[in-house]
Amino acid sequence: MSDATAYAALDDRVLVVRSEGDDPTAVGSEPSATDEWTADERLVGTDFESVATSPDRPDRAFAGTVESGIHRTVDGGDTWERVAPDIDDRVTALAVSPHDPDVVWAGTEPSAVYRSTDGGDTWTPLPPLSDLPSESEWSFPPRPHTHHVRWLEPDPGDPGRLYVAIEAGALVRTDDALAATAADGADGTETWQDRPEGARYDNHTLATHPDAEGRVYTAAGDGYAQSEDGGDTWTYPQEGLDHGYVWGLAVPRADPDTVVVSAAGGARSAHSVSTAEAYVYRTTNAGNGDGDASREASTEWSLAMDGLPDPEGTVRSILAAAGGSVLFALNNRGLYRSADAGASWDRVPLEWPDAYESQTPRGLAVV
Repeated sequence: MSDATAYAALDDRVLVVRSEGDDPTAVGSEPSATDEWTADERLVGTDFESVATSPDRPDRAFAGTVESGIHRTVDGGDTWERVAPDIDDRVTALAVSPHDPDVVWAGTEPSAVYRSTDGGDTWTPLPPLSDLPSESEWSFPPRPHTHHVRWLEPDPGDPGRLYVAIEAGALVRTDDALAATAADGADGTETWQDRPEGARYDNHTLATHPDAEGRVYTAAGDGYAQSEDGGDTWTYPQEGLDHGYVWGLAVPRADPDTVVVSAAGGARSAHSVSTAEAYVYRTTNAGNGDGDASREASTEWSLAMDGLPDPEGTVRSILAAAGGSVLFALNNRGLYRSADAGASWDRVPLEWPDAYESQTPRGLAVV
């Protein structure tokens, strides 16, 4: 018997989803009648923005909220406590280092990044992102007076490198994420590289892979993009990707050349339940090609909706990779699992009240 846990953040609660049975994150594992799935509601009534955990500390997870900072569990989701009492802004992004599970990053609105090196007990602000020249052009359309960190992606090959997606306006990166602090008076321009040439502006979800050094994947409001050199240069493979507002993104642990994304025709059809119409696409040749042009031409997308709900009325899925070829997708219709890297999906057998169908999920992390 083996357990798996998914931390699924809806609009106003966290679902702690557990499975006990044959390992549901193992390579090639199929859904089994012996698997037992349960979902417990936690922190009901709290407005959520993000969630993160680490396979190296599966009982510890972090949830970012709109008005009550960062919450942490250390017992697999049974109990939660607020940490980082000085962070009062919206906590819009969270990430745990793949090199050290005690290193955690948090991103906020207005755009700022914080670091913890003790598993969330204490937090230090990094030098200001607002020092970057492009900051005057950043703006989040629903709240145009501000902007936020939508995603934080640690580099699996370099503990000090961190990629930051600003919604909306920029992709920025640093190689000094473990050392730089705002307290030492460092100017943000000395820490952050502003808008690498060719990077998308409206980045939603970033990904990297330990078996593809230097590769960065991004799902953005202005389409999908991919870099092979840590963000220095970019290609924009769109063939077959018929919906250009790309939101969710997952790369299975077993194959860095397979990429699964969720997409819609625009922001309203992605996020608003009343007008929702969202899709999932998949490519298996993201690593093809010897140069930029050949890679862009050879990467082809196809719909990957087998087992997922009808697009109409379904908001954009949040996607997460578990072990091997296993992926999970979370939307307002339920939690779905793929054992074959997104080629097909099965709905996780959970009670899903009507109230959940009116929500737009905010985060998903699976261990």
